[in-house]
Amino acid sequence: MPALDSNALLARLGRGEDTDSEYKSARGGVPSSLWESYSAMANTDGGVLLLGVEDDGRVSGVVDVAKTRKQLWDSLNNRGKVSHNLLNNDDLLTLDIEGKTVLVLQVPRASRSERPVYVGQNPLNGSYRRNYEGDYRCTDQEVKRMLADQAERGADERILSAYGLEDLDPESLRQYRNLLSAHRPDHPWLSEDEPAFLAKVRAWRRDRDSGEEGLTVAGLLMFGRYDALREALPQFHVDYREKLSENPQQRWTDRLMPDGSWESNLFQFYRRVYPRLTDDLKVPFAYQDSGDLLRTGESPVHEALRETLVNALIHADHAGVGGVVVERYADRFEFANPGLSLLSREQIFAGGVSECRNKVLQTLFTLIGSAEKAGSGVDKITRGWESQHWRAPALSEQTSPDRVHWCLHMTSLHSDNVLQDLQTCFGPRFTGLQPLAVTALVIAATERRVSNARLQQISKLHPVDISAVLQELVAGHYLVQQGRKRGTYYEIAAKYASVTGRRFPDKAPSFPDKAPSFPDKAPSFPDKAPSFPDNGAPVADGSDELSEQQLLQLTEIARLKKRLPPAQISALIMQCCEKNWLKNQQLAKYLGRSPDYLHGQFLQSLVATGQLHMLYPSSPNRSDQAYRVANPQGVADDSNYGQHDDEH
Repeated sequence: MPALDSNALLARLGRGEDTDSEYKSARGGVPSSLWESYSAMANTDGGVLLLGVEDDGRVSGVVDVAKTRKQLWDSLNNRGKVSHNLLNNDDLLTLDIEGKTVLVLQVPRASRSERPVYVGQNPLNGSYRRNYEGDYRCTDQEVKRMLADQAERGADERILSAYGLEDLDPESLRQYRNLLSAHRPDHPWLSEDEPAFLAKVRAWRRDRDSGEEGLTVAGLLMFGRYDALREALPQFHVDYREKLSENPQQRWTDRLMPDGSWESNLFQFYRRVYPRLTDDLKVPFAYQDSGDLLRTGESPVHEALRETLVNALIHADHAGVGGVVVERYADRFEFANPGLSLLSREQIFAGGVSECRNKVLQTLFTLIGSAEKAGSGVDKITRGWESQHWRAPALSEQTSPDRVHWCLHMTSLHSDNVLQDLQTCFGPRFTGLQPLAVTALVIAATERRVSNARLQQISKLHPVDISAVLQELVAGHYLVQQGRKRGTYYEIAAKYASVTGRRFPDKAPSFPDKAPSFPDKAPSFPDKAPSFPDNGAPVADGSDELSEQQLLQLTEIARLKKRLPPAQISALIMQCCEKNWLKNQQLAKYLGRSPDYLHGQFLQSLVATGQLHMLYPSSPNRSDQAYRVANPQGVADDSNYGQHDDEH
């Protein structure tokens, strides 16, 4: 995280708590909530804690600075208080304001090996992260995912003792070896037989300490049969969605997802999706005569798309929620994968550092020329888009569930039409704005909103300086501030639409300040939300819902058998929600499972992959949240569900 000087710290006080700063009162000494915020910042993107400032921004100061500093250092180095001390002397500063002293803690983002940073001695109870509303305690599943990421050995090197060569797809392995032969014809591993070849590429591994050997997670992910994949990794999912038609009634012009017609492993997904991404692109490109996916004749745009696709596959937490989702639209590409990045945003865009969750997968794609280990992937993505003068690729992360999202727009940032509209709206004073202010207005006009995080991907200015520019635009009535704290974003003044008549896009792309949505269509709601009676019975809304008795009969097997395959539980959830809006607590009663288990293992994944809709999509953690199949049979048009979420 960039270092702050005293002027930058004063600027923070002037603009209030926001995405990466928080106030803490010191009237009673060091508050316990400070350590929760310390954990949350360390486990997210870092931030700044200002001790001696009230919630309203009033500076109350620290009375005994020396004593408080000692208390902070003692706590930071006490493993019974917090698990890791991430600060050095330069990270604990003092700031004098009108005779009062504020202590400033600059908290960096913890590294992969340090997360989770937790309060107390139990990571399951003391780990926190930040979302758009504040700090929250991590779920057991989130903590376990961070602990799994600590391992030096890649997540995909784990041996699957119950799986063997019969669980691999021979055609996938044959095609992969052909690609390796075409790319590196003299490679010595090509002369090996199948078992030896798999061992060389780490798809098969023997543990020297335990003597255990078998297929690795990477081998199954890359070459496995889909039925074996889903048994080993119940959350595994890959999905390609293409919408190039302007007809709103046509949901997708092309769709590729596991449907039994192809072996849905990562290698086959890559072979099928990359040509779809690059088909009909209006930039120079040529395949090799063999038709294989090699880089001969690639333009920077093709290279950027290939790099983004492979990154999503090799950096994904394939045990996480939602799977890998790739979407192509007429004006942009979107890539999403489960799991958070192992590097900070600054490290990602600076390049030169390679930190991969699935190291064997990375090697497998590198061998056929589709990936590198030099930490240069993001450079290729941004360079490809810069070659066409398109808007900078947008990277965002969301939590609960953890996902990384890339949005690559194929439109110019400073298009003449938008600049002319801004000039028409704001007149001569628009021409006097500094370049970053103009960029902020263009983004707000074309992407419906702009945020500090979005501008950080374009400008090398410090976030404090970016905030100052945004606040000047608010003061000048160019922008209107929305949200609060980490959820702060800015919309262009209503005058822009009224003067120019320019309409915003029908769908806003995903931004760093807004969690991306992955269902293929935003869920929408009836004009009146269904109500849930106290007895928990399913609710009729005018269609042919299942009755309470029918639901109990349908799910009887789940209540009788405590051990069911995950696929069967998932199928039962879908059947229950096909015609009924059902809450998690209701599903738990019918299926004889705990609400937490159903939410963590099934509901999040079904929503993320677009199979279920939420009654309140913008408030996923509501206690009265309910779920329904995305395309229920017997419902002619579900396009109005969800439009009145804020009214309920």
